[in-house]
Amino acid sequence: MAGMQTESRPVTLEDEILSRKQSLIEEGVKYAFVSWADFYGRPKGKAVPIAHLDDAVGGSELYTVGALPGMGPLGPHEDECQAVGDLDSIVVCPWDRRYVWMAADLVWHERPYEYCSRQILKKVLDKSKEMGFTFNLGFEPEVYILREGENGELLPLHPDDTGFWGYDVESTLDSMGFLDTMVEYMNELGWGVFSFDHEGGNSQFEFDFGYTDALAMSDRYTFMRLMLKQVAKQMGAFATFMPKPYSDNFGSGAHYNMSLADTDTGQNLFEDANDPKGLGYSKLAYRFAAGLLRHAGAITAVTCPTVNSYKRLIGRGFMDDMTWAPVFVRYGDNNRTLMVRLPKDRRCVENRACDIASNIYLGAAISLAAGLDGIQNDLDPGEPTNENLYELDRKQLKEHGVQLLPRTLLEAIQAFEDDPLAAETLGPLSSVYVEIKNKEWEEYHNVVAQWERDKYLKFF
Repeated sequence: MAGMQTESRPVTLEDEILSRKQSLIEEGVKYAFVSWADFYGRPKGKAVPIAHLDDAVGGSELYTVGALPGMGPLGPHEDECQAVGDLDSIVVCPWDRRYVWMAADLVWHERPYEYCSRQILKKVLDKSKEMGFTFNLGFEPEVYILREGENGELLPLHPDDTGFWGYDVESTLDSMGFLDTMVEYMNELGWGVFSFDHEGGNSQFEFDFGYTDALAMSDRYTFMRLMLKQVAKQMGAFATFMPKPYSDNFGSGAHYNMSLADTDTGQNLFEDANDPKGLGYSKLAYRFAAGLLRHAGAITAVTCPTVNSYKRLIGRGFMDDMTWAPVFVRYGDNNRTLMVRLPKDRRCVENRACDIASNIYLGAAISLAAGLDGIQNDLDPGEPTNENLYELDRKQLKEHGVQLLPRTLLEAIQAFEDDPLAAETLGPLSSVYVEIKNKEWEEYHNVVAQWERDKYLKFF
C-alpha cells in the first residue's frame, strides 16, 4: 500500500557473513583459512571450501591443539578446540586470489582457550580498555630475502647485492621485482606503506607502514610473515625471520612502536607540547616507558625468543661497524643503543629489543602489561640517556649504573621466570614458555660448534 512503512530487520553477524561469502564466491575465491597462531606465532588452520565459510567462522572446524608444542595439555582423550574467526580480519590473499585468510581465536568448551596467544592479548587489551585506553601498535619489519645455491650456500636475492648497501638506490632497484610486489599487496590490503628501503645487510629490506590498534596490527604481522614467504617463493627465493643470519652482517629487528589513545576521542595520550623534558611526550608516556624498562628482561624473553636473537643485541661483534642494535636498559629520545626510544618524528614509545621471530600476540601482550604496570605504579624512567653507550667499557657501565639487556636466551628466560608479570600476563602458558625455551637453550648449549674446535682443539 502506498505510503506504508515497513520495519526493517537489523543486520546480524550471520547476515554479514553470508553476504561476505557470496561476494567472495563471485570474486572467484575457492578456499578460506580461518587461522589461529601456534606457540611460535605461525598461522595454523584447515582449508575450508568457501561455500562453508559461515560454518568455519562460527567454529565448525576442530583442532587437536595438544599435539603441537606449547599449545597446552589437552590429550587425545579430550575435546578439541574450536577456531572462531574474526570477520574484521578477513583478507583475500593478494598473491593467489583463490584464498582468503582471517585470524581466529581458539575456544574450548565455549570459553577462551588459555594457551591461545591471541586470546592472551585480548585479555590484556580488555584491561587497557577498562582504564580508558586504546593500545595502538606499529612495527618495523626487517627481513632478509635470500636464495640457495646449488650446494646449499646462501646467496642474495640479486647477485650484485654483495656490499654493505644501506639505503642504496641501485640495490633497491635491483630487487624491485620483489619489493614492488610486496608494496602493491600491502597497499591493496590498506596498510598504507609510506616507505621501504634496502637495509645495511645484503638482501635485507625494511617496510614502513601505518599503525593501527594492536589486535589488528598483530593479525597483520602474522599475515605479513606468511605473505613475505609466499611472495619470495614465487621468485625463487625465501624470506628468513632469523634475527642474525650472519656473524658479520646486520641483524633484523621488528621494533614495536606503541601508544595509548583515549578510547572515546582517539586522541594520542603520549603527546604533550609542554613536556618539561622538551621531548614532546606526556607523563603517561614516560610512565609507560618506565614499565617497559622495569620488566625489560621478561619482555625481551618474548620479543627476542631464540638463541640467535641475542647475537643481534650486541654493539659490534664481528662487524666492521657498529650494529646500531639495542644493548642497554635505558631510554633516550633518539639513541639507538638503548632498548627504549622516544622518537622525534612521532609520539610513540619504541621498543627496539624486538625481532620478527617473535609471536606478536605474546610480545604485544607482555609489552602492554608492562606499560600499564608503569602507569598504575606511577613509575619514573629518570632522565633520557643521550650518550653513545657503545663507547663505554664494562667498568664504566657499572659505574654509571647501566644495566644490560639479557646477553643470552638463558638470561632472558630466567628474568621471565622471576618476574610475576609474566605469569600474570601469559597465565598457564608462562610455565610452558619457560620449559620450551629452556630446552631450546640446552639443545643449543650442548652443540659443539666449529668455532670451538678452531679455538681450542690444538690451543693448549
